[in-house]
Amino acid sequence: MVTCVITCDCENKDKLQNLTQMARHCFFIKRLLTGMGEGSIKKRQPHNGTTGPTEKEKTEKATALQKDVGLLSGICLIVGTMIGSGIFISPKSVLLYSGSVGPCLLIWTACGVLSTLGALCYAELGTMITKSGGEYPYLMEAFGSIVAYLYSWTTVIVLKPSSFAIIALSFAEYTATPFYPGCTPPTVIIKCLAIASLLIIVAINCISVKLASYVQNFFTAAKLVIILVIVVAGIVLLAQGKTQNLSNAFDGSSMSFGAIGLAFYNGLWAYDGWNQLNFITEELRNPYRNLPLAIIIGIPLVTVCYVLVNIAYFTVLTPSELLVSPAVAVTFGDRVLYPLSWIVPLFVAFSTFGAANGSCFTAGRLAFVSGREGHMVKILSYVSLRRYTPSPALIFNGILSLFYIIPADINSLINYFSFAQWAFYGLTALSLIVMRFTRKELHRPVRVPIVIAALIVVVSCYLVLAPIIDQPELEYLYCTIFIFGGLILYYPFVYLKPRWARRIMSKLNVWLHFSTKNSD
Repeated sequence: MVTCVITCDCENKDKLQNLTQMARHCFFIKRLLTGMGEGSIKKRQPHNGTTGPTEKEKTEKATALQKDVGLLSGICLIVGTMIGSGIFISPKSVLLYSGSVGPCLLIWTACGVLSTLGALCYAELGTMITKSGGEYPYLMEAFGSIVAYLYSWTTVIVLKPSSFAIIALSFAEYTATPFYPGCTPPTVIIKCLAIASLLIIVAINCISVKLASYVQNFFTAAKLVIILVIVVAGIVLLAQGKTQNLSNAFDGSSMSFGAIGLAFYNGLWAYDGWNQLNFITEELRNPYRNLPLAIIIGIPLVTVCYVLVNIAYFTVLTPSELLVSPAVAVTFGDRVLYPLSWIVPLFVAFSTFGAANGSCFTAGRLAFVSGREGHMVKILSYVSLRRYTPSPALIFNGILSLFYIIPADINSLINYFSFAQWAFYGLTALSLIVMRFTRKELHRPVRVPIVIAALIVVVSCYLVLAPIIDQPELEYLYCTIFIFGGLILYYPFVYLKPRWARRIMSKLNVWLHFSTKNSD
């Protein structure tokens, strides 16, 4: 117990107030260091006729993310994150591994169908377990703490920041290209632009959830405009008889077992983002309705756009020209839209910026949930008392992304990212099957045929194993070692939770509390 005895006379009222305030701070520190949360500390009620929220109400509101995302914003998050850099970079990679135009278009269509089926599985999981964090709560519920930890360890440290970096580099490339006609922009310029965009996006997401949603909605509209421009141009060219690249679409097709997997990797990279709404389930208004509805509207829309855009590309570019183009969409614009070809790199830059914003938005939520569950440092689970955003988690993701900007080879990063990501997609689909038998009592507003989940598991196994069998490379081994290497930290820091670590975190919590109050 902390006992404070205060004596004074009427002439020392100011001193009494100062001592009383010190006593309150002493009491707060005592309760905090002994493990009692802020919720157990009683706050003064407002006085002098104020009608604003009490300090207790503000604190309770800030301990949880607010439901500020509606159906339209949910659709824009899915569409805006999926339509990013992939459709403007991956076409040549898909064509390279598929061999000809026909298989290339079939793979783009198959990737859309596969993404839709996977998203339907996530719709059942997201309405059954309404927690943020993407795959994390589903793996926790089905397989326990270790599997969920390995997912959060890999995704928070590697997958999310590397994805953020890839999209930022794409934004920088398309922004710089118009200023260097006829040549490739210097690498240092691309990296500096990528870093600047990354810092701006992190700042936007730290300021306000609504501001980040408005930014996402605006850039989603912008990217749909450029998609529409490309598709309409392609339709006009088809009507004019520009079909020579499509007439013999399957000539020269020769695909190996591993090449199909790599073609799907690059195609699915363009579709990646179909699961993003599950990362913010706790912030979604009426998730039982809006989550599946946003998925059903968003992903088929993207699939149709992607197939039509690729057809439009082939009305202008031969397969060999498409393969050597540094920026496919820009080359298309130079040939079709001149003298207004400058609008293509501008709107593509808008598209990639919006995708980067969506990636940052969801990445912060996974780090936030992992910190809340004790699988990451507790600081990552803090929410700003003024902004109601998970600022520490967002800043942490931004710092890691800066390191991934250094190696600017986008294609190698895509392959590395997809290898680990699809392993977790398969485990998540498997968790749906497992919980059909182990958690029958859970309410399921959406229920998909179990054969769909089984198909996703099989396809995931193929996408993980096919490139390794066809062309074994050390990067796959490094990825596997890194994933399971997280167990080295799990036992001492997550399972045992040493006392010295708890003391450090408690003191840091006190410091952050007073820093926040002083800044207010």
